[in-house]
Amino acid sequence: MPEEPLQRQLVVFSLGEEEYALPITQVHEIIRYTEPRSVASSDPSVRGVISLRGKILPVYDLATRLGVEHADVSEAKIVIVETAQDMAGVIVDDVEEVITIAAEQIGEAPTIGIGPTHPIDGIAKIGDRLVVLLDPDRLVGAAAVTVDASEDADELRTAA
Repeated sequence: MPEEPLQRQLVVFSLGEEEYALPITQVHEIIRYTEPRSVASSDPSVRGVISLRGKILPVYDLATRLGVEHADVSEAKIVIVETAQDMAGVIVDDVEEVITIAAEQIGEAPTIGIGPTHPIDGIAKIGDRLVVLLDPDRLVGAAAVTVDASEDADELRTAA
């Protein structure tokens, strides 16, 4: 069993009044919001796809995925998350800060109403703040996005 690191670096961002975080090691970059191109998906949190330096990435509405309200999407950011299998974008209201926390500041994720694929990984206690830690693999790995590999992908590449 791998040992827990003594410290973790996190990218903290907001959705409405709440704060969430992702491990900085899995945040590829943060970009300004651009409207994703719609694609077929059975997951309502899939907003579409964007082209990032020639690579087509799915974009998820994190507020919809987590069932929370968020601010005006025109002021939003897209956090590009990298997992072992893929990269994807998640829409957040704003990116707040990058912080380093000690392992003992992280508590267990609540289990009430949360299934095994829910993206909450734990809760960080930072002073008087509670920041919800998200698991990038469960966050972007659960939805299926269908892109027509010929026409739509070519249009996105030329538009970027």
